[in-house]
Formats: sequence, structure tokens, C-alpha cells
Amino acid sequence: MRGKVVAVAASPEHAFSKPVAEWITLKKGLGVEGDAHCGVTVKHRSRVAADPSQPNLRQVHLIHLELIEQLQAQGFAVAAGTMGENITTLGLDLLALPRGARLKIGDSAEIEITGLRNPCAQLDQFQTGLMRAVVEKSPDGALVRKAGVMGAVSASGVVRAADPIIVILPPEPHERLERV
Repeated sequence: MRGKVVAVAASPEHAFSKPVAEWITLKKGLGVEGDAHCGVTVKHRSRVAADPSQPNLRQVHLIHLELIEQLQAQGFAVAAGTMGENITTLGLDLLALPRGARLKIGDSAEIEITGLRNPCAQLDQFQTGLMRAVVEKSPDGALVRKAGVMGAVSASGVVRAADPIIVILPPEPHERLERV
């Protein structure tokens, strides 16, 4: 499987949206250099409040451009970085990846997928109805989270728009992504 980077974003502040940048630097075991969520331990405020010593499995947030385009078609004013992602991708079914899949990006960066982003009420604070648009129920009643995936940096490197992404699947049996 192959895809590409469409945009990259980072913010040193805990803001919902992140400004698009020319490049971001991924740091092994930490995340996106200069981003509020960079660190060995969890940086998401609700997770810090629960247990600040948790490992940071949410170092990098990725969303597929295809989701952004679907949301735009529904009337939402969203673009790369507006839902807080660090990397916007094209051509990859991020939500179908198994836990432990590795994304080799550009010359040297690599991210290991740890799980699904758990959409929260901040989505509706950003735009009314956005939460409902990225969460639905499957026929068996289970929640389907569509707001992207989270990962941890397994190899450092610079990431830019247009960089290729190569997916390396873990050994089978594959584990479905769960929220992290």
C-alpha cells in the first residue's frame, strides 16, 4: 500500500486546529517537534488529568484527505490541519490499517499506528454537528470512529507535503484499531 502526504501541521499550543507548515520534524519516541503533544508521556489534557504517566501513544495524528472532502461535501468548513491533525494523507485507508502498521514517510521518518483517534466534544465546539459526522454506528451497534488515527514515531525524520508513504503491515494475525 502506498499513499502520499498532502499537508503537515503543528502547534506549540493546545489549540483545536493546527496551522499548516512547510515541514514538520518527527522525533523518535516523542512525536512532532514543537507540537503541544510531543513527549514520552501523554500530553492530551484529559489523559494527563487521568494519569500523567501514561505512555504517549498519541504522538502523531493523521487524517485522510478523503474524510476532509466528505465533510466539505456535507457543508463543513474543514481543511488540512483544522481538525488538529499533524499529517493529512491521500490514497491510504488509514482506518483499515491494523494496529502496529508502520508508515514509512519520505526519506527516513516512520510512524507506528497505535489506534483510532477518539472524537470528542471539541469537534462540535469547532463546528456544530461535526462530531456526529465523524462517528457513526455499525449495523451491530458498535461505534465507528472516522476522525483519523494516532501513532508513535519509530524513526525520526522530516515530513513534507508530497512525500510518499509506504505501509508496512505487521505479522498476522492483524489487530483491529481501537481508540487510544
